[in-house]
Amino acid sequence: MQHDTSMPLFLARLAERNRFGMRPGLDTLRAVLARLGNPEREIAAVHIAGTNGKGSTAAFIDAVLRAAGLPCGRYTSPHLLRFNERICVNGEAVADDILQSASDEVEAAEKGLPPDTQPATFFEMATAMAFCVFRSLGIRLVVLETGLGGRLDATNVVEPLVSVITRVGFDHMGVLGNTLAEIAAEKAGIIKPGRPVVVADMPEEAREVVPARARDACAALHDARGTTVARVKFAAGGLTFDLETPSRNIARLTTPLAGAYQVENIAAAVATLEALEPLLGIEIPDAAFREGFASVAWPGRFQTICESPWMILDGGHNADCAEALRAALKAARFNGPAALVAGFCKDKDMGAFLKILAPQTARAWAVEVGSPRTESRDAVAAAMRLAGISNAQPATLAEALDAARAWAVENAGRVLVCGSLFLVGDVLQTRASRRDPGENMKRNTE
Repeated sequence: MQHDTSMPLFLARLAERNRFGMRPGLDTLRAVLARLGNPEREIAAVHIAGTNGKGSTAAFIDAVLRAAGLPCGRYTSPHLLRFNERICVNGEAVADDILQSASDEVEAAEKGLPPDTQPATFFEMATAMAFCVFRSLGIRLVVLETGLGGRLDATNVVEPLVSVITRVGFDHMGVLGNTLAEIAAEKAGIIKPGRPVVVADMPEEAREVVPARARDACAALHDARGTTVARVKFAAGGLTFDLETPSRNIARLTTPLAGAYQVENIAAAVATLEALEPLLGIEIPDAAFREGFASVAWPGRFQTICESPWMILDGGHNADCAEALRAALKAARFNGPAALVAGFCKDKDMGAFLKILAPQTARAWAVEVGSPRTESRDAVAAAMRLAGISNAQPATLAEALDAARAWAVENAGRVLVCGSLFLVGDVLQTRASRRDPGENMKRNTE
């Protein structure tokens, strides 16, 4: 296959691996890592799984650790604009040349495997590259987010300092199970013997699974509900809150992440950081919490990108996300009529998501997203109509954004763009480059 010269070589080679799809399992990656000298064993990981909130929780933990003066890596997915965002060191996305070296190293290791070994998928390759990057840069402390599930996720090759389970909801049922208990069991598969686990707030059916798994693994359980995020003030530009735990009380903290649902993620992050203190042999100062929360950057989650009219981006894509988004809009007092621009991947439950937002949607445009897994705009428009949004119509992203803005200006409304992080990336790329969003269709399938 000829290399697309518009992208770095490592990214072109990664893109070729999309043909292998998403394959749960650890055998191939473990074989590759063994030939690399097991770089995953050289990191002390905070390993995070969950349906919703794991990326924001990872961002909060990373920001506070760095504010405390600790060198820290972060591995998350997907990215919004550039693959490099997935692998960060000390808050900065790693450079192309470092990723190219890591890619070369992993590919060389893979070539030495027995011929009957299944080839590494996109996500397995990316995960191995991350471990190589952290080793080459001397990064020991890493915040590591699962891709899908937990038990069979490629990241589950690590023995973490602490495991974290954020809110569990319905998503990826074809892979993870059809009940909250089944999905939670897959997420809780990251719990390791003797390693502490933090559990965030979630439906009781899912919550019951995590303590049972922790007991089976003789893992100390830390409940994030013991962290109180109090006196919260919501605004489009972020949150102001007080933080109370059995060991600290900090008033008037701020964060630029604005969604009301971030309260839950803040509690999970704080519980994790306090669980880490004795493991790291340090006491994280209050000033680090204050600085870390104030400086955290995690775009695409209830992100305001325009105020005239209000335009909000949110990458939520399942029913729980839609409920959280509706609550966030109410908390931020966005009570006017809404113009909805939405697109989804094919494996998402569009109907459940759209039904929740339909009552406050006055106009809607259906678009495609920058992923090979995109649902067609005609199918999204049909789902909008079934959900009760009778005036929904298909459009290109550029057409939809222009029409939604014009409608919001004329009707004193707001624009809400949601349904996929790929769609959020498309919008951010369009704003950054001022070119047709169709040129940003080269992002991956994972």
